[in-house]
Amino acid sequence: MKYTNESFPEYFILTGLTKYPWLDPPLFFILLTSYLFTLSGNTAIILVSQLDSQLQSPMYFFLTSLSFLDLCFTTTTVPQMLFNLGGPNKSITYTGCMVQAYVFHWLGCSECVLLGVMALDRYVALCQPLRYSIIMDRKLRLQLSGTAWLLGLANSLLQSTLTFQLPLCGNQALDHFFCELPGLIRMACGDTTVNVIILAVVATFLIMGPLSMIVVSYGYIARAVFRIPCAAGRLKAFNTCSSHLLVVSLFYGPGIYIYMQPSGDDPQDLTKVLTLFYCVITPMANPFIYTLRNKEVTGALRRLLRKTISSKRI
Repeated sequence: MKYTNESFPEYFILTGLTKYPWLDPPLFFILLTSYLFTLSGNTAIILVSQLDSQLQSPMYFFLTSLSFLDLCFTTTTVPQMLFNLGGPNKSITYTGCMVQAYVFHWLGCSECVLLGVMALDRYVALCQPLRYSIIMDRKLRLQLSGTAWLLGLANSLLQSTLTFQLPLCGNQALDHFFCELPGLIRMACGDTTVNVIILAVVATFLIMGPLSMIVVSYGYIARAVFRIPCAAGRLKAFNTCSSHLLVVSLFYGPGIYIYMQPSGDDPQDLTKVLTLFYCVITPMANPFIYTLRNKEVTGALRRLLRKTISSKRI
């Protein structure tokens, strides 16, 4: 057993998703399939939003940003999980663990804020439709998207740096399938009170802040939608907003459970399932949620597919 010093190991041993080795092959296949769907689905949304002239509204700018975030977010964890599931090596280097933790929490927090920004975008689109393009101009869109990325980065630098200062007293076994801060905090052999408090407080701010903005925005949106005289118009507005609300529920639900009570005595197996849900399942589901309920996106995908097929024939 090697250590970088007397407290910090050279590598961590990840216990993985399950304690039963016979489950590794089917889990490997399921994760690989979901990862390929995530890559193809989110890449398709990015391409169609950039290439189709009818998808140039601010909403699709933020949808493209979300898809790019999801691509990076799931790539932070899934390749390492596939490597561990596909062979006898269940470890990750200390440096690799640090990089994974920093990047994962940077992207995860950025997505929390971005989902709040997307609710604000929906509010402007439905409550100020005539001024939508003027209010949500390119400059404001870049500022809002950049703010989401910067807030996520600042939180990750704070939380991850504090966590990796904790003494481990030679502990190597990490009861998780990747390097997530609550799991690393549980490994520490010193006093973790400050880390737990800061994690809970900052998580409350970064989760409940955007979530409050979402609730308020959709309160005004609901009032505006019920004032639309045309039933078709109300249905279109409902379909657009319900897609975003479903994504919010899938992402925020597990995050609230895990990060707002990181030191609880909850079953670790449940924590793993919830973590898997928002870092693997949600990024895979997002493209399908937005495309299946959005005729503009499905139409753009058909046009792009027809154009690709016709160009190959030529």
